[in-house]
Amino acid sequence: MELDIMIVDAFSATPFGGNPAAVCIIPDAVALSDAEMQQIAREMNLSETAFLSSKPGIALQTGQEFNLRWFTPTCEVPLCGHATMATSAVLFRRHLNCNKKLVFHTLSGELSATTDGEFIGINLPLATDTSPISREGIDDLIDITIGHLPVQDLQYSHSTKKLLLRLSDSVTIEQVKSIKPDTTALLASHSGRIRGVIVTVKGNKDYDFVSRYFAPWNGIPEDPVTGSAHTVLAAYWGRELKKDKMFACQCSERRGELKIEICANDRVSLSGRACIVMSGKIYPYGS
Repeated sequence: MELDIMIVDAFSATPFGGNPAAVCIIPDAVALSDAEMQQIAREMNLSETAFLSSKPGIALQTGQEFNLRWFTPTCEVPLCGHATMATSAVLFRRHLNCNKKLVFHTLSGELSATTDGEFIGINLPLATDTSPISREGIDDLIDITIGHLPVQDLQYSHSTKKLLLRLSDSVTIEQVKSIKPDTTALLASHSGRIRGVIVTVKGNKDYDFVSRYFAPWNGIPEDPVTGSAHTVLAAYWGRELKKDKMFACQCSERRGELKIEICANDRVSLSGRACIVMSGKIYPYGS
C-alpha cells in the first residue's frame, strides 16, 4: 500500500522558510490506526504531520468538507494551525479544489480555510482564556527559556496549556532572536500543566508583535511558525493594543509572517502564504 504525502512550508512565500508540515492523504479504502499515523509522523520527523481524509466518494478536487488530524513525532495534538494551512495548500493548489472555502472536522471542532490569490486564511478558535500566573514553581522554566531578560507579563492559557512570557518593551527583536534555551533542561524543569512556552514582545514599525515558541513536551524543541500559539497571541495582543487586525512575525531561524484578524464568536483568522516543496509516496507496510 502506498499513500500520497507532501511537505509544505506554511507561512512562507518561498521554499525552506516558515514552518514545514507533512500532509498525508488517506484514501477511502484505507483505515490507518492511530498507531500507524503516529509511526508515519515519527518517520517524517517534522513538528506536525497532518492526516487528511474525506467521506466515501468525495473527490479531493470537489469536496468541501474533510476530516483532519495532526500528530507530532511523539503524540496527537488537538490543534495545529500551520499544518491546517499546509493541508489547505495541498487541496487548493495540488488538487485544484474548486471551492473558495473548505471545512475541516477536527478535535478542536470545525475549522475553515479560504483562498484569496496567493494567501490562504485559516479560521481557528481564539484562546480567550488566558489569565495571569505567578512564577511560583516555574522560575527554573522561565530562566532556562529567556535567561535574564526582563518579564513584563506572565499569562497562562488553560485551553491550550501554553505559557505566555511577554518581555519588557525595552527588549529588542534582536534579543528575542538570540534566545537559545536548552530544551532538554526545559523539558526536565517542568512536567505539569504547561505544554508550550510562547516568548513575545511588542513590535516595531514593521510588526505589531513578534514571538517564538518552544514545546519540547510535544516533541518540538522549537516550532518555527505556530498557528495555535497565535490563537493565544492574537487574544492577548488584541487586548493590549486594542486592535482587531494585526501583522506579526514569528522570528525563529526560518521565520514567518502572519496577517491576523479577530472575528466574531471568539474566532481568529490567520492568513499567510504556503509553498509545496516535496511530493512523494510513503509505504506504511514497506514496498
